[in-house]
Amino acid sequence: MLLDSDGGNNFPDNLKTIVSPGQKDRFRQQIEFILEVDKLKNVLRKTILMDRSRRENSAEHSWHIALMVFILSEYAKDPDVDLFRVMKILLVHDLIEIDAGDTYCYDDQGRKDQARREKKAADRIFNLLPADQAATFRDLWDEFEERKTPESRYANALDRLQPFLHNYFTEGQIWQENNINSAQVKERMNPVADGAPILWNYVSSLIDDGIKKGYLAE
Repeated sequence: MLLDSDGGNNFPDNLKTIVSPGQKDRFRQQIEFILEVDKLKNVLRKTILMDRSRRENSAEHSWHIALMVFILSEYAKDPDVDLFRVMKILLVHDLIEIDAGDTYCYDDQGRKDQARREKKAADRIFNLLPADQAATFRDLWDEFEERKTPESRYANALDRLQPFLHNYFTEGQIWQENNINSAQVKERMNPVADGAPILWNYVSSLIDDGIKKGYLAE
């Protein structure tokens, strides 16, 4: 626990004057969750920044794709997609990496137990919140994983697009370091076609161009 149950060292003694007595435990849980998810800033991904200075962390990834939600909204397959829900899905879906780590999408060995590790992480992390909010966060995470709603399909499209852009515009550095070929990339990028077909056309053109320029093995 980051915060003790009586609001001692990490909570002011006069907490009851800040929130009502009935809100005290709820507020403590919410603050504890906020402090806990700060750890996402320490989870490093394979993706490198555009200037190639270092690896991206998962919090930066989440911010970037949340911003992309409304910048690229006109390309969503469903014109009535709920953009606010898409943003919530994307801000929540990687929180499990605090415990489970970021599994590289082309790491076949790491992906064998990925679902188990991530479910266990979701059970712990989301349940730091009050019960109603824990259920909401878990529903958002499950929605992303299942890819059954227009919002989750658009969210998945952007989640795949963001690192792809980093790979292409850093001249395929990470693709080359990990011996990734175009067939692997096309398979990984399939969800883009489901959530944003126009963006898939763009991705497809960059894959072809990447092969031509030597960024990506055919």
